[in-house]
Amino acid sequence: MNTVTSKDGTKIAYDKIGSGPAIILVAGAFSYRKFPAQVQLAELLAGRFTVYNYDRRGRGDSGDAACYAVEREIEDLQAIIDEAGGSAYVWGLSSGAVLALQAAASGANITKLALHEPPLVVDPSDRIPPADFTKHVNGLIATDRRAETIKYFMTEGMGAPAFVVTMMRMMPGVWRRLLAVAHTLPYDAALLDGFMEGKPLPQGAWTSVTMPTLVLEGVESPGSLRRGAQALAGVLPNARLLSKKGLGHTKKLNAKIISEELAAYFTGA
Repeated sequence: MNTVTSKDGTKIAYDKIGSGPAIILVAGAFSYRKFPAQVQLAELLAGRFTVYNYDRRGRGDSGDAACYAVEREIEDLQAIIDEAGGSAYVWGLSSGAVLALQAAASGANITKLALHEPPLVVDPSDRIPPADFTKHVNGLIATDRRAETIKYFMTEGMGAPAFVVTMMRMMPGVWRRLLAVAHTLPYDAALLDGFMEGKPLPQGAWTSVTMPTLVLEGVESPGSLRRGAQALAGVLPNARLLSKKGLGHTKKLNAKIISEELAAYFTGA
């Protein structure tokens, strides 16, 4: 394990494996650098890249601060980019894709960007989280109701059936990992705030994201996720959409297929 110090003094933990051009992996909600699928993806990419797999703040071995702001997470990613030599390829999954996108818009030196199924709700006919979703998530964590937060985030935010949460509670290892990062769910809610309301994406919000960008979606994914990915590819200045079976992330990451597509994209012209 290695650490780097973010702008506000927070220590951010990361693992570094492989050799070649630097690629940084940005996890989504509930994930962290030791999450099995995240480790597998890093190992598969390590044959061609120097992979930086880090814990977002508050997770795993990374530190945290008393107050959260999206800007601090952007600074964390920038600190990893600086550690990687000042520029890097970046892959972000789900809310991690939104973080990577916001970092790119803020001027982070990202050579190529891969945004994997960001959970953007752009169609009013799709399921939309409650209007007070972010406030409610914060309230649950403020009173240390982690189990309730997990259930609420998954069912009301992600649209998962309640029985899925019940099944996870019966899997001690899985449930323990979820509880360990539940207090960071308000961070993911903050990243997604304003982007899950069933409205079209703002046309001019990301005009500065001019680096080559790949938006990935699984053909097996829920329609809401697919429409969000397609809309994002349509508003970014230099993006293309990749639709393929095996790229869905709502059930289980297919690290092999994802690594193959990322390797082809990042090493291509």
